[in-house]
Amino acid sequence: MPYKRKKKKSKEEGAPYWMITYGDMTTLLLVFFVVMFTTAEINGSELRMILAAFQGLGVLSGGNTLQVGKLAELGNNIMSLPSTERGRALDKARKLAVSLFQPEIATRKVRIKEDERGLIVSLSGELFFDPTSAEVKIEQARDVLYRVRDLLLSPEVGKRKVRIEGHTDDIPMAEGSEYPTNWDLSAARALNVLKYLIEYGVPENRLQEAGFADTVPVSSNLTEEGRADNRRVDIVILTAGHL
Repeated sequence: MPYKRKKKKSKEEGAPYWMITYGDMTTLLLVFFVVMFTTAEINGSELRMILAAFQGLGVLSGGNTLQVGKLAELGNNIMSLPSTERGRALDKARKLAVSLFQPEIATRKVRIKEDERGLIVSLSGELFFDPTSAEVKIEQARDVLYRVRDLLLSPEVGKRKVRIEGHTDDIPMAEGSEYPTNWDLSAARALNVLKYLIEYGVPENRLQEAGFADTVPVSSNLTEEGRADNRRVDIVILTAGHL
C-alpha cells in the first residue's frame, strides 16, 4: 500500500485579526495625544465631543492604573487640564453674556458669537451713535455699558485681554464731515467706548482698541438692514493666541 504524505495546511497570510483592533486603538491614542497637545485652540464643548469617542477604551473610566505618586491621578484628570479649563471658562462667559444681554439680543441690538479670536459681544451702532458721529449716546447706552463692564470683570472672563473694534458700512463719509473717512469714524467710536469702560472700572491694561472701517462686514452692504448690521462696535474677549 503506497504511503500518502499528509498535505501541510497553508498558513494564513497577513497579520492576525487581533492586530487590526490593536492598530485601531493605537491610532486613536495617537490622535488623542495630538489633540491634548493642541487643546489651547479647542473650547470645552468641542473637547468633550472629541473625548466621547474614547468611551470604552479605558481612557475616561476605570480605576487608577498608576501607583500612588505625583502622577497617580493623571489619567483621571483629563478634563481638569489648564487648557481645558480655559475652554470651559469661555463657555461659561458666553452663557453669562447671553444672560446679561437677553433683552438686547431679542431686539438685535446686541449679538453674541465666537470665532478664532474669542468671545464677541457685538453692539449695534444705532444703539450707541448718531449717523456719522462718534459721540456715545450715553443716556441710552449707559446700562448696556455697565453690563459689558460686569461681564469683563466677571470670574468667567478672568483677566483676559479685550479688544474694542469699531466697524462701519461701505458708504463714504460726506465731504466736510468731522471724520474724513470710515477709518477715522470706526477708530473714534471704538476709542470712545473704550474710554467709558475704563471710567466704569475695567482695568486700562486689559483693553485694546482698533478701527476696521468697512473691511470686516458681517452682512451684505447692498441692503439697509445689512448696512445696519455692519455699523457696530465689537467687544472681543481674546483667547490666549490673539493678544
